[in-house]
Amino acid sequence: MSGFTFESGNYKNITATGAVTANAGALLGFYVNSSTAGTLVLRDGGAGGTVMNGTLTPAAGAFHRFPANFGAGGLHATVGGAIDVTFFYVPTPGS
Repeated sequence: MSGFTFESGNYKNITATGAVTANAGALLGFYVNSSTAGTLVLRDGGAGGTVMNGTLTPAAGAFHRFPANFGAGGLHATVGGAIDVTFFYVPTPGS
């Protein structure tokens, strides 16, 4: 997917730990709808995959740009505290 720029993509809203998607793709970012001491840890490759960042404490009511590719195991988000977040991503064609 290198060399392409995307301004829109698929979305998934989560409020608990789980898969954002089980397929390869590119994360555009995420919007935090609400949060009470909410945190996020993103993983490339599912629940046991490679940690993509330290623990994030994102601001509610804001879009957080996070341009990163993730592999065939998908993108997984570990949630701490209370957070309602919508992820925006572009699936890899054919995945």
